[in-house]
Amino acid sequence: MKYTFDIVGVSPLLQFFNHQQQNEQKPPHQGVEYLGMYTCTLDTFLESVESVPAKWGWNLDQVVDTVIQFWLNNSDSISYWKVRLSNAGKDNLIVARLADITALQAEFESLLDKKW
Repeated sequence: MKYTFDIVGVSPLLQFFNHQQQNEQKPPHQGVEYLGMYTCTLDTFLESVESVPAKWGWNLDQVVDTVIQFWLNNSDSISYWKVRLSNAGKDNLIVARLADITALQAEFESLLDKKW
Protein backbone atom coordinates (compact mmCIF):
# COMPACT_ATOMS: atom_id res chain seq x y z
CA MET A 1 0.00 0.00 0.00
CA LYS A 2 1.21 3.52 -0.76
CA TYR A 3 0.57 6.50 1.49
CA THR A 4 0.56 10.25 1.14
CA PHE A 5 1.04 13.01 3.70
CA ASP A 6 0.50 16.71 3.14
CA ILE A 7 -0.12 19.85 5.17
CA VAL A 8 -3.48 21.20 4.03
CA GLY A 9 -3.89 24.37 6.06
CA VAL A 10 -4.41 26.22 9.31
CA SER A 11 -7.77 26.00 11.02
CA PRO A 12 -9.43 27.38 14.12
CA LEU A 13 -9.67 24.63 16.72
CA LEU A 14 -13.49 24.63 16.84
CA GLN A 15 -13.81 24.49 13.06
CA PHE A 16 -11.45 21.50 12.91
CA PHE A 17 -13.36 19.79 15.72
CA ASN A 18 -16.67 20.34 13.89
CA HIS A 19 -15.16 18.97 10.66
CA GLN A 20 -14.01 15.84 12.48
CA GLN A 21 -17.45 15.39 14.08
CA GLN A 22 -19.19 15.73 10.70
CA ASN A 23 -16.82 13.17 9.19
CA GLU A 24 -17.71 10.72 11.97
CA GLN A 25 -21.37 10.93 10.93
CA LYS A 26 -20.70 10.28 7.23
CA PRO A 27 -19.79 6.95 5.70
CA PRO A 28 -16.01 6.96 6.13
CA HIS A 29 -13.54 7.12 3.29
CA GLN A 30 -11.53 4.19 4.50
CA GLY A 31 -7.99 5.32 4.93
CA VAL A 32 -8.08 9.14 4.99
CA GLU A 33 -7.21 10.90 8.23
CA TYR A 34 -6.99 14.60 9.04
CA LEU A 35 -4.65 15.49 11.89
CA GLY A 36 -4.64 18.76 13.82
CA MET A 37 -1.57 19.92 15.74
CA TYR A 38 -0.77 23.02 17.78
CA THR A 39 2.84 22.94 16.58
CA CYS A 40 4.32 22.26 13.16
CA THR A 41 7.19 19.90 13.93
CA LEU A 42 8.17 16.51 12.62
CA ASP A 43 8.00 15.06 16.15
CA THR A 44 4.40 16.15 16.72
CA PHE A 45 3.26 14.74 13.39
CA LEU A 46 5.07 11.45 13.99
CA GLU A 47 3.40 11.16 17.40
CA SER A 48 0.01 11.87 15.87
CA VAL A 49 0.29 9.20 13.18
CA GLU A 50 1.21 6.39 15.58
CA SER A 51 -2.43 5.44 16.26
CA VAL A 52 -3.66 5.74 12.66
CA PRO A 53 -2.16 2.54 11.17
CA ALA A 54 -3.91 0.37 13.75
CA LYS A 55 -7.26 1.91 12.80
CA TRP A 56 -6.86 1.16 9.09
CA GLY A 57 -4.51 -1.84 9.17
CA TRP A 58 -1.65 0.17 7.66
CA ASN A 59 2.06 -0.56 7.87
CA LEU A 60 3.39 1.78 10.60
CA ASP A 61 6.94 1.81 9.20
CA GLN A 62 5.71 2.89 5.76
CA VAL A 63 3.45 5.57 7.26
CA VAL A 64 6.30 6.99 9.35
CA ASP A 65 8.60 6.90 6.32
CA THR A 66 5.97 8.81 4.28
CA VAL A 67 5.82 11.58 6.89
CA ILE A 68 9.61 11.77 7.15
CA GLN A 69 10.01 11.89 3.35
CA PHE A 70 7.49 14.73 3.18
CA TRP A 71 9.46 16.59 5.84
CA LEU A 72 12.77 16.09 4.01
CA ASN A 73 11.44 17.09 0.59
CA ASN A 74 9.17 20.05 1.40
CA SER A 75 11.11 22.48 3.56
CA ASP A 76 9.67 25.56 1.78
CA SER A 77 6.10 24.38 2.32
CA ILE A 78 6.78 23.52 5.95
CA SER A 79 8.32 26.93 6.59
CA TYR A 80 5.33 28.61 4.96
CA TRP A 81 2.85 26.72 7.14
CA LYS A 82 4.86 27.34 10.32
CA VAL A 83 4.62 31.09 9.68
CA ARG A 84 0.90 30.85 8.86
CA LEU A 85 0.26 28.92 12.09
CA SER A 86 2.27 31.41 14.13
CA ASN A 87 0.40 34.36 12.60
CA ALA A 88 -2.98 32.70 13.13
CA GLY A 89 -2.72 32.72 16.93
CA LYS A 90 -2.97 30.21 19.75
CA ASP A 91 -6.50 28.92 19.07
CA ASN A 92 -5.52 27.49 15.69
CA LEU A 93 -4.15 24.19 14.46
CA ILE A 94 -1.99 23.12 11.57
CA VAL A 95 -3.96 20.48 9.67
CA ALA A 96 -2.38 17.62 7.77
CA ARG A 97 -3.86 14.79 5.75
CA LEU A 98 -2.53 11.25 5.91
CA ALA A 99 -4.06 8.81 3.48
CA ASP A 100 -3.70 5.66 1.53
CA ILE A 101 -3.44 6.80 -2.11
CA THR A 102 -6.46 4.76 -3.25
CA ALA A 103 -8.67 6.12 -0.47
CA LEU A 104 -7.59 9.68 -1.21
CA GLN A 105 -8.47 9.22 -4.87
CA ALA A 106 -11.92 7.94 -3.82
CA GLU A 107 -12.39 10.98 -1.57
CA PHE A 108 -11.48 13.38 -4.37
CA GLU A 109 -13.81 11.59 -6.77
CA SER A 110 -16.67 11.84 -4.28
CA LEU A 111 -16.01 15.57 -3.93
CA LEU A 112 -16.27 15.89 -7.68
CA ASP A 113 -19.27 13.55 -7.70
CA LYS A 114 -17.45 11.44 -10.25
CA LYS A 115 -18.00 7.69 -10.49
CA TRP A 116 -15.41 5.38 -12.05
